[in-house]
Amino acid sequence: MVTHVRAEAQGDERGALLSFLEEQRGGIRRSLLGLTEEQARLRPSASELSLGGLLKHVAEVEQTWIARAKQQPPAVKRTQANWHECFQLLDGESVAQQLAYWEKVAAETEDHVRSVPSLDDTFPLPNDPWFPPDERVSMRWLCLHLIRETARHAGHADIVRESLDGKTAFELVALEQQAERP
Repeated sequence: MVTHVRAEAQGDERGALLSFLEEQRGGIRRSLLGLTEEQARLRPSASELSLGGLLKHVAEVEQTWIARAKQQPPAVKRTQANWHECFQLLDGESVAQQLAYWEKVAAETEDHVRSVPSLDDTFPLPNDPWFPPDERVSMRWLCLHLIRETARHAGHADIVRESLDGKTAFELVALEQQAERP
């Protein structure tokens, strides 16, 4: 569990970026602590966001970006017709499955970021209308983008969780630490 990125990580840029990403992942994972599958599917605000859906989304998006960096197809191809499905747990999908999947994706992210010769190495953005044509981005850009994406949704998860049962991020950190004690 990372709740604070230690100062030692600053000496290694890759380690620092990966540590900040893991810190944000932890916020989303903690938002699901102690909830039932049913609670993880609830949408307690005006938005369509649920904690289970946020979990699925961040895992899928991270995997898609790492696939792009490797210039491989994503594990799940999203179109306008099925984009909404990345924000909801479908029948047969569970929080436990999504957490396990995200753990594999996180390991793949770490392996890839640590394996590239330089964070300045680039890869092309996809040919989608929301990206500039023929633009390339660096691995450093990718890491920062994943941190930003995950942090944005960790904030959403904080609000959804507090709307469900009043638990705040600080209470969830304490709950997690309590659960880790023998």
